[in-house]
Amino acid sequence: MKRVLTVQDISCLGKCSLTVALPVISAMGVETVILPTAVLSTHTMFPDFTYKDLSDQIGPITAHWKAQGASFDAVYTGYLGSVTQIEQMKELFETFRTPDNLIFIDPVMADNGKLYANFDDAYVRANAGLCAQADIIVPNITEACLMTETEYRTEYDAAYIDTLLHRLSLLGAKTVVLTGVSLSEGKTGVAGLDTATGERSVYQNDRVDASYHGTGDLFSSVCVGAMMRGYSWQKAMALAADHVAHTIRVTLEDPKKPWYGVDFEETMPALLDALAQGTGAEA
Repeated sequence: MKRVLTVQDISCLGKCSLTVALPVISAMGVETVILPTAVLSTHTMFPDFTYKDLSDQIGPITAHWKAQGASFDAVYTGYLGSVTQIEQMKELFETFRTPDNLIFIDPVMADNGKLYANFDDAYVRANAGLCAQADIIVPNITEACLMTETEYRTEYDAAYIDTLLHRLSLLGAKTVVLTGVSLSEGKTGVAGLDTATGERSVYQNDRVDASYHGTGDLFSSVCVGAMMRGYSWQKAMALAADHVAHTIRVTLEDPKKPWYGVDFEETMPALLDALAQGTGAEA
């Protein structure tokens, strides 16, 4: 069985970060080890949430793992709360990187043209530096624009996406993937670039006109789980994009649909069926 280490916060109520990554990747048949960066009472869309930084625990935990001879087939980072934690991730990668494992970075810091609260330009630069150490990065368009100092646009064409992919490739990651890419009316999806071969890949599905917190975490978690199950990065991204869209639709049909996250629990059987059938898998 493959083993993934995922490094993110725990938002106790809210369906994001570790409360998505742990159940999703585990259900996909991959052992999931967690390293919490912080504990929040809820995610940050709730008012008056509590926050406990766990930066001082990252070093002792990883030192204990090293002493136990622990190893990981993938290391997947999501929301990191500070520049300090980004620097800690560089040390963690150095400790646990092997010639064969996967470093997967979701540089969670912005959306809809705006940086999240409490982050600044120094944080953006630090995240860009962290991405240099990745095998795969999966920023959204806002995050890509910030890290590459590119003008953010809500209307764009394929040439703009190609420019962003090229500029992201200069950060140093082996594969760069843009999420939330819409190249025609009513469609959305992903666009990626393999920096070694120059191969580009675009996948579009039907846009669902709804926005929920935590869908990026669901996308990344499905990607990591699928790649651990032998999917290529291109087919893992397509599987994840379709699964997120399906989950949003199911959530919209729920008469008690939660405003704070998607009903990923309801759609796990469909994801596992797709895995069992080899949908999108390498032949």
